[in-house]
Amino acid sequence: MTSTTQTLPAPLAKPALPRWLRRVLGHHGLTLGAIILGAIALAALCAPWIAPHDPFAQDISQRLIPPVWHERGSWEHMLGTDKLGRDYLSRLLYGARVSLLIGLSAALISGLIGTTMGLLAGYFGGKVDAVVSYMITTRLAMPVVLVALAMSSLVGGSLQVVIVLLGLLLWDRFAIVTRSATQQLRDAEFIAAAKALGASTPYILLRELLPNLMGALTVVTTLEMAHAILLESTLSFLGLGVQPPTPSWGLMVAEGKAYMFFQPWVIVIPGLVLALLVLAINLVGDGIRDITAPDGRN
Repeated sequence: MTSTTQTLPAPLAKPALPRWLRRVLGHHGLTLGAIILGAIALAALCAPWIAPHDPFAQDISQRLIPPVWHERGSWEHMLGTDKLGRDYLSRLLYGARVSLLIGLSAALISGLIGTTMGLLAGYFGGKVDAVVSYMITTRLAMPVVLVALAMSSLVGGSLQVVIVLLGLLLWDRFAIVTRSATQQLRDAEFIAAAKALGASTPYILLRELLPNLMGALTVVTTLEMAHAILLESTLSFLGLGVQPPTPSWGLMVAEGKAYMFFQPWVIVIPGLVLALLVLAINLVGDGIRDITAPDGRN
């Protein structure tokens, strides 16, 4: 009698995660910031469908209703209403759209200006570098808040004015980082090889240098996006930014400051959401910096 031994198939090995994904998931700050930022961005995009009320609808009979956790709160207005009876949750959702739009647009405009100046200064050097360095020094000598206040008071506050104004004021960090990185890379072997093959200057700048700067520029973009959101809130709080009735978190704080001692939630809620958004953006920026550093080090 012969016995046959059945060979069991070896268990399939689990596919290994890509190295970059392991770094992302292993960085708790980046993961937390991405979750918070993603949730706020999703809420902003879906605001027309998830907002319980019209953010512009006024009802004086429903003014200053406290949030639902208060003994006088109501589930009809979960976060309460403002001094004009407008639903606070709805205005927060639409205010997130304003903050993200201004932050992203201002960062893109300033990034385009600063990156172009930094590339030209770092690659060509000489007089071009001297001119750009002088412009950077001049810009750093001007306080951003004071210049923004002066220009807003002259031109008039609006959503478009705030975006353009912040975009024209926040380019210096992009220029400094791009100039420094370009100076380090312009004598690299791959640049020399591209020159030897007859590549044009625009090709070298856009196809060889710029892709190698994207990691640093992404970090700067997140920092300037958070900076732009805070500046917009400051301008709106002072009445020189986004104008009512457009929902803005800084404007909501300004409208509620008269009631801060009697209904503190009217400034605490938008203030906390604003701080949470800026914290999330900074966590994402710090996380990108860490995972793009050699071996994940700072």
